Amino acid sequence: MSEIKIGVITASDRASKGIYEDISGVAIQDTMKDYLKSEFEIVYRCIPDEQDVLEATMKELCDEAGCCLVVTTGGTGPALRDVTPEATENVCEKMMPGFGELMRQVSLQYVPTAILSRQTAGIRGNSLIINLPGKPKSIRECLDAVFPAVPYCIDLIEGPFIETNEDVLKAFRPKLK
Repeated sequence: MSEIKIGVITASDRASKGIYEDISGVAIQDTMKDYLKSEFEIVYRCIPDEQDVLEATMKELCDEAGCCLVVTTGGTGPALRDVTPEATENVCEKMMPGFGELMRQVSLQYVPTAILSRQTAGIRGNSLIINLPGKPKSIRECLDAVFPAVPYCIDLIEGPFIETNEDVLKAFRPKLK
């Protein structure tokens, strides 16, 4: 993959029907614009909270669209319709539980209900999929915590080299020996 594509998936019955604006998907896109120095393209989807639709969309963005990173928002709570983590687990070959652990730890500094969040992350081929909560403020807090590891993770799965805007966020890459 020579060009950087980032998938953004909003899982929301109401936003996908146009009942309200998808501010969470916009928050992810705005955060990526802040973080990244590398040029990139956003591949955006707003879909209902349906596990089969989520799985198909994740597969499409990873396998067909060539996104090295797919970031989801919504569907990570305990409600019956919240199935984003299950969809993520079904499409990934490797799960990356540290992402969810760190995001919950950070969110607990702000709200006690963070323990109800089930966001996770995983690898599908050369793509990293990260589940985020649905609130824009929480999206930024969680991404601030985990994103320093994202470019190196994408390096390790043989994705494109991603350079961050170090005035905003410094990516961690080990020094070569």
